[in-house]
Amino acid sequence: MGLLTIGAFAKASRLSPKALRLYDELGLLTPARVDAVTGYRLYAPEQLDQARLVAWLRRLGMPLARIQHVCALDAGPAGQEVRAFWAQVEADTAARRDLATFLIDHLSRKDPAMSPTAKSLGIRYAALSDKGLVRESNQDTAYAGSRLLAVADGCGSQGAPASAAAIDALRHLESDSIPAGNLLNVLEDIVEQAKQAVDDVAGTGSASEGTGTTLTAMLWTGSQLALVHIGDSRVYLLRGEELFQITNDHTLVQSMVHEGRLSPEEAVSHPQRSILVRALGPGADTTPDMRLHDAQADDRYLLCSDGLSTVVATGDIHRMLTEISEPEQAVRELIALAHASGGPDNVSCVVADVIELQQ
Repeated sequence: MGLLTIGAFAKASRLSPKALRLYDELGLLTPARVDAVTGYRLYAPEQLDQARLVAWLRRLGMPLARIQHVCALDAGPAGQEVRAFWAQVEADTAARRDLATFLIDHLSRKDPAMSPTAKSLGIRYAALSDKGLVRESNQDTAYAGSRLLAVADGCGSQGAPASAAAIDALRHLESDSIPAGNLLNVLEDIVEQAKQAVDDVAGTGSASEGTGTTLTAMLWTGSQLALVHIGDSRVYLLRGEELFQITNDHTLVQSMVHEGRLSPEEAVSHPQRSILVRALGPGADTTPDMRLHDAQADDRYLLCSDGLSTVVATGDIHRMLTEISEPEQAVRELIALAHASGGPDNVSCVVADVIELQQ
């Protein structure tokens, strides 16, 4: 078979002539020959495979620059790159899904016809932070109050004041009233307030380099817990006999797991498992995860820094949360578990129980 005209090649590859001209200009799909007289682009039949690959990748929504990179790879690495791209698409979709769910739940609460009669609920809580057995100082901050639960894990030369500043920026939520329908705006505002507080601590110059903090906070609304999460501190929910991790670690290693580049087992011992891809601090990605959780009587929430979650097995955390009824004792025993595992890092825990109030 001889060379194909651009029209014939477009039909065979399912790419439009306009797209083919663009891909030629970008160097993504160069014609086999350009007629010197007419300027017509002519393509070789063996170019169809690459053209069809470009068409399929465009249907996935892959940017042209990344398609160019994929097309330059051998089959195996190209497949890995497509897997990584799609994992990121799914993660982005999940984030939008969470926001959509948040908005649906929030708007449903504003509709009297959709607001079921609920029991009167409250929370009982305890918080404790410890420097561990190895670190010279404690850069964590933990807080628990009647409306606000929060853990922040600082890093860098100003890590301790950074984590404290982030949580101090939220303490007004204990007394401020939240107008109906304004919860989502309030959550966005507190992230901005915490970010500004951390930036103020970091200042400028060499002292600011590496200064930052995670922030994982929950706001009690009377029937729901609104979650704001940035970094690798975690929230677990014990409901009935099951323990759920309801936050996603914003770490390089966890993103590699999502992309299929690492298995969960490999991630546990990976040397870069503590590198954050989101945090509060100068130049950091501060995009928060936000969710709204309907509370049920007897739910138990654990907020903790990675000083607990990276050294204590999930099964042991589950057992401790199940066996110990009082939040004050639970946070002490959880920190003792971290110490028993060597206590290599600062460790902070907040335990909050949802209880039915007497009427």
